[in-house]
Amino acid sequence: MGDAEGVIKYQLEHRYLSLPIQMNIAELNAWRHILYRLELVGQQPNKYDGLRFGNISRRLVPGSGQFLISGTQTGHLPELTRANYALVEIASPEHNSIESTGLSAPSSEALTHALIYQQRPAVQAVIHVHSPVLWRHCQELGLAQTPAHIAYGTVAMTEAVKSLLNTAVNQPPVFAMLGHEDGMVAFGTTLAEAALGLLAQLARALAVE
Repeated sequence: MGDAEGVIKYQLEHRYLSLPIQMNIAELNAWRHILYRLELVGQQPNKYDGLRFGNISRRLVPGSGQFLISGTQTGHLPELTRANYALVEIASPEHNSIESTGLSAPSSEALTHALIYQQRPAVQAVIHVHSPVLWRHCQELGLAQTPAHIAYGTVAMTEAVKSLLNTAVNQPPVFAMLGHEDGMVAFGTTLAEAALGLLAQLARALAVE
């Protein structure tokens, strides 16, 4: 099984500065709060070594590589403020590096978000959650999966996600990280599309269960 959530493994050059007040986080926070209420984002003392899990991002400007993402180890917070987000300005999955700004460092899964944005120009939002029931039934549901031997936050993971995106073009925009316990990723052309796509697959998994 892969590593627990929450440890940043990429090379990070981060500037601890406040994000501009004009950066609107309202929609991000609204969807993130729903995911928190559903316990898809959060913290469980008896799982993942007690570390917080789950993150959400949106592309800053259509066509741009920059994106806002919830900060590392913020999963336990019911509501986030601008201080709990990071702006990823430059991301290089192939070099395992990120340059960012904000009062919080970007999530440990930020490189996976960056890779999806780079590979799918139409995608404007990415969500990473933990869902035991969806993760257990991902194969039955026909969802794409990264291999079980590949841990999160590594160059190997970004390569696996890149391969998945290139081959799973006709599959739902939701995939499982088999090497990252309960880890699921969803993406879409809007935050609503990403979140509702995830919830639709969760409903299917609950029906199977």
